[in-house]
Amino acid sequence: MKLGILGGTFDPIHLGHLRSAEEVGFHLGLEKVYLMPSALPPHKAKSPVTPFHHRLAMVRLGADCSTRLEAMDLEGNRPGFSYSIETLRELHQIFGPAPELFFILGMDAFLEIRTWRNYKQLFDYAHFVILSRAGVRNHGLDAIFSDLGVEKSEKRPPNVFVAPSGRTLILITTTLMEISSTNIRNMVKEDKSIHFLVPETVRAYIIKKGLYLSDDLHRKSKTMSYDYSGKKSH
Repeated sequence: MKLGILGGTFDPIHLGHLRSAEEVGFHLGLEKVYLMPSALPPHKAKSPVTPFHHRLAMVRLGADCSTRLEAMDLEGNRPGFSYSIETLRELHQIFGPAPELFFILGMDAFLEIRTWRNYKQLFDYAHFVILSRAGVRNHGLDAIFSDLGVEKSEKRPPNVFVAPSGRTLILITTTLMEISSTNIRNMVKEDKSIHFLVPETVRAYIIKKGLYLSDDLHRKSKTMSYDYSGKKSH
């Protein structure tokens, strides 16, 4: 069994997140891709995000769009900051050693992996799927691979690399969708349409709950970052 994990602040989840999860799941033959909202992203400690229960509800609505996708509230049940290493360890306790876990993140997030807690140990628990994104260069990727001891294998496709643990790092380019959670929040605050940026059920939830209307919910955060990664606060 092969399972994908796509984490993020998901504030709100949008079609770019969902399309990436769907494409990776199809490309790698994953039985499920779990969408996991972070409870308390370490690098956003000074910039509060929308309460977890709202973000989880929107992720559940988004996941309903595909039989391959499923929401998971794992980090909401754990106190303190949401660190990836703790999440991966807990997933191994839940699923056991049988399933292969594929940790999905953007290239921009991966290029900062050396700021994550116990980052070298991450590759003991999961394969990594690194997504190319518009406007994000991969300068420094070779240096990170060298630091991690990642090597190219002649027996594998050119986009697949191998960590010392035997786990793979897979570079994948998905459909590039220039959609930003930050911009969506700004558009809601400015009373602009967000049709076709989020699933219709998510749009209806945002309106019903009155999310992103007031200044205290209008935060400065990065575009579609995989925020549950456990990066240090900037």
